[in-house]
Amino acid sequence: MSDAKKPWNESMPEDQFALMRDILAAPSPVGLEGAMTYGVLKPYFESFSQDGWKLHQFKGHAGVVLDTHPGQDEMFSVMIIGHADKIRMQVRSIGDDGKIWIDSDSFLPMTLIGHEVKVFSEDPENPGNYRTIEGGTVEALGAIHFADSALRTGDKGIKKEQLYLELQIHGENKKQQIENLGIRAGDSIILNRPIKRGFSPDTFYGAYLDNGLGCFVAAEVARLIAENGGTDNVRVMFAIASYEEIGRFGSRVFAGELNPDAIIAVDVNHDYVAAPGIGDRRFTPLEMGKGFTMSVGSIASEQLNRIIETTAKEKDIPFQRDVCGRDTGTDGMAGVLAAVDTAATSIGFPIRNMHTISETGNTSDVLAAVHAIAESVQAMDAMDDGSGKLRRQFQNNHPRLDQAEPLGHQGSDKPEGEDD
Repeated sequence: MSDAKKPWNESMPEDQFALMRDILAAPSPVGLEGAMTYGVLKPYFESFSQDGWKLHQFKGHAGVVLDTHPGQDEMFSVMIIGHADKIRMQVRSIGDDGKIWIDSDSFLPMTLIGHEVKVFSEDPENPGNYRTIEGGTVEALGAIHFADSALRTGDKGIKKEQLYLELQIHGENKKQQIENLGIRAGDSIILNRPIKRGFSPDTFYGAYLDNGLGCFVAAEVARLIAENGGTDNVRVMFAIASYEEIGRFGSRVFAGELNPDAIIAVDVNHDYVAAPGIGDRRFTPLEMGKGFTMSVGSIASEQLNRIIETTAKEKDIPFQRDVCGRDTGTDGMAGVLAAVDTAATSIGFPIRNMHTISETGNTSDVLAAVHAIAESVQAMDAMDDGSGKLRRQFQNNHPRLDQAEPLGHQGSDKPEGEDD
């Protein structure tokens, strides 16, 4: 395959970038994921879904799963999971002066100051109906003139209890003006910045790459599998989960109900090379623009990783190994958390400024993840013959370190082509 035929070596086409932007822009705070799952991804799934495929829907949350072989439990099954829920702020209370005091959730308070947001308020008179308010910003201190000296020098930071939403309310009965809008405690607030292409080649930035990107990857893998005629021996479930940011609850429901043999979670990762102030911590040198990441450690299956790594090397798709310790931190843990026997791993892409309004990524890493997963699914489909062969391979071929071969010193010569 020439470089010209390797999408991860090319700029993402504009129509594909527009789809990614639409997925990331869908307002889907925790518990209200339907805008992304039903508003964007369900219609996209339906646009290419093959005869016999089924879209699973759920009662307790707005997650969806596109299933290539519904009900065929005898087949080896692979679930590819992204999560639609976004971290959000919530209204706590309303002050007499018109300030709307808010919770910061999983944001660092100081990263929120001055940024435009959208408020999604449930109509008190019509529960289940939501209105949106734009034009507000998150504030904490007002002008620098009112901050004490420690805040001015940076010796003291902003506390989450200081955050409020500024709607420019003035005049009489300020609190009543807010209450007349129907804004109540618990209403969701999200950052208002759709992604844009970045200054450097193949980069992009904006809010909520975490984790609309994982959903985009799952959807694009589904499209590629469909365009290739589907799979014959492996059942694939393209899952868009909810509640990941508060405990990975949606994906464990998927695992518990659909019982996949393998799970591939897709979620953002960190660019540790560019992260400020952590050089002496010796993190794994994951870097934006160097390919997708693959978790090693925690519950990551060596057999599943072996298939993905082998496939990536065969197709010349760049990847980086991510040391994840005790917990992948992603929906890759869904099977374990649901007490389901599944081989699992987590695929990602290094981004910068996670959980801010200016998260930054590289389209080449995202495309590398899309094609690595799609090619790995095709490889697994070719490994099975419909008799349960692949499931038995996973059961019977766990690595045996007691059979490891002794390794001696290998000398000091560098591999051919490497500089001294």
